[in-house]
Amino acid sequence: MIFISHRGNMYGKDVDRENTIKYIDAALHEGFDVEIDVWMVGNELFLGHDDPETLISLTWLTKRSDSLWIHCKNLEALSFFNSFNLNFNYFFHDTDDATLTSLNFMWIYPGKQPVDGSIAVMPEIHDESVEKCLGICSDEIYRYRREYYELQNHGNQP
Repeated sequence: MIFISHRGNMYGKDVDRENTIKYIDAALHEGFDVEIDVWMVGNELFLGHDDPETLISLTWLTKRSDSLWIHCKNLEALSFFNSFNLNFNYFFHDTDDATLTSLNFMWIYPGKQPVDGSIAVMPEIHDESVEKCLGICSDEIYRYRREYYELQNHGNQP
């Protein structure tokens, strides 16, 4: 199971801290992958959900690329990542039922589970089953990981 922190959130939504460098790095340090929101404005990359807020560098992204799920928030960001021959895992969507990431993961919109082999996004919103999923992206990802290991290994976490 892939456990993906939604914007760095691990224990619930924190709009003041999500999509910030320290918060994302804290989730990565806890062993989670992280879904981040990235904008391209001019020649610069920014983190931010509704608007570009925190300037980031390509170097910062590259160092963490194995664990990031990059939600391109505008077409400029999508075009930017598409121009690289690197293994960035990026995607663009709005209200689609599903989208494929650049590494061919099925990213499924909340309320559309279960889908075999997919990434369940925010399954807590609709109390969705995640049994058939390859991964979970959630603001409460710590809880999902704990519950998963309790079921699988009787509480033994890696």
